[in-house]
Amino acid sequence: MILFPFRYLWWLVSSVRRSLGRPPEFVIFVLETSLPTLPDPPRPWWQRFTSRPSLSVKELGERFDAIARESRIKGVVLHLRPAAMPMATLQDLRELVGKLRASGKRVVAWAPFYTTGTYYLACACDEILMLPTGVVQPLGFSSTGMFLAQGLARVGVQADFVQVSPYKTAADILTKSKMSEEMREQIRWLLESEQEQLVAAIADSRKLDTAAARQLVDGSPYTDEQAAARDVIDAVLSEEELPKHLDGARIGDWDQARRRMSRPAPRLRLGSYVAIIRIEGTIIDGRSGRPPVAPPFEIPVLGDPRAGDLTVVQVARQVAADRRAAAAVVYVDSRGGSVTASEAMRQALAVVAAMKPVVIAMGPVAASGGYWVATPGRWIVARPGTLTGSIGVLTGKLVTGGLWAKLLINRETVAEGRHALMEGDEKPYTAEERQIVQSMIDRAYGMFLDVVASARGVARDEVEPIAGGKVWTGAQALERKLVDELGGLDAALAKARSLAGLPGTALALEVHPPKRSLAPQTLPIAAGLAGYLLEGVTLFNRTPVHALMEL
Repeated sequence: MILFPFRYLWWLVSSVRRSLGRPPEFVIFVLETSLPTLPDPPRPWWQRFTSRPSLSVKELGERFDAIARESRIKGVVLHLRPAAMPMATLQDLRELVGKLRASGKRVVAWAPFYTTGTYYLACACDEILMLPTGVVQPLGFSSTGMFLAQGLARVGVQADFVQVSPYKTAADILTKSKMSEEMREQIRWLLESEQEQLVAAIADSRKLDTAAARQLVDGSPYTDEQAAARDVIDAVLSEEELPKHLDGARIGDWDQARRRMSRPAPRLRLGSYVAIIRIEGTIIDGRSGRPPVAPPFEIPVLGDPRAGDLTVVQVARQVAADRRAAAAVVYVDSRGGSVTASEAMRQALAVVAAMKPVVIAMGPVAASGGYWVATPGRWIVARPGTLTGSIGVLTGKLVTGGLWAKLLINRETVAEGRHALMEGDEKPYTAEERQIVQSMIDRAYGMFLDVVASARGVARDEVEPIAGGKVWTGAQALERKLVDELGGLDAALAKARSLAGLPGTALALEVHPPKRSLAPQTLPIAAGLAGYLLEGVTLFNRTPVHALMEL
């Protein structure tokens, strides 16, 4: 409050200064990596020297909004590079492009070549341009599974897991030597849904009917000449020719543009707002965390960000107690994890939901435990390409007794208690222990079904056919009443404002946990990453039951 007049005065002065310059007529954005939906959460100060924060979809949207308000800028060029982006993220970006085009700006896609993902995104633009010698690569989707059972057996390791149904395939990579029919069936229906979304986008962009759009997909790949001749792209030209193609327009990057653009007046952060709660990464019993540095390659589950119940519950309690938080949007991007942590989060979010509207915004993945934590939402929003469902649980362990024998290492254990070694890694479950594990699975799965049935207002027997660990795209989940609307974070925020009776301009602010729960790391970088991964193994092993979607 005290500093606001000075902020406003500074805005007036900078606005005059910015108006004297001339921004580029087209702003170019190079998209070369996948974009997270939300900005990176606050990090320990020392991590700021080891890595740069990623540009998020939310921040890119804010930049597009600024360009839409700037009358001197004609449009945007998207320089697209191949990046492994989930369908949901590509759909976030397509929505941003559509919104910018609706404001009257021109959006041009240019790439040296196109993959399925970049072409899908480019189809949202006014024009699709490609470098000479470039190709439109084969369009379509595939999924490859690796199965380690035989390899593990060779080194004396065995995976012993119990799951609710063959469709709960999270452990198949460890327990099987080939793809099961249930996994193949599930992958097939997911790929068919994504293929339908791709074909629909191409049909809309290239002004084709569905059959012709499918022919375009099946006729790929295309050379630059073939792509232009068959109207797969609009023109072939180098990046150096873009200014001429854009009628001699000046092209600049965002840094060049923002220094010459007017900014909206600062606002007082008073009154009611929509709180954003983040549940991102593997759900664990403990505190949320992120790798201190990005691993050199992706390490599923162990190297993922972690959403800890101790952290998320604290944030939920803050939102529940904050009278200014008139509604909450819970952003979920998680394949699940610990059942107990998921239930702790659900209970805390249910308290928030009893006091104010709670809307769920699903990211690329919100499945298994990620769906469990979504159940308190009065309204669930997902992208058509979101992976969700996987309503099911499993548990198990890696048996390493054979490994030590092969290494000629003799392990001897002394224990008291009939089942003290049940979760030990020396032997598989006995028949009696397997019955005990099965009862744990049955209890957790039964509760999961009841939670979903209650949240969705249906009978339990209506949930069972779409549960059992089956995974659905957001489009399929909408048909099965697991979600309420197709859209992204903006749609969820709009719904939350509506339910709370707030104006469309009401602020949306992410709520972070107290600083005391985010103690800074003091380990060296390498040791910190190794420690994070080793801690992941420990957290996974000590959790009795998992609600985790397959990789």
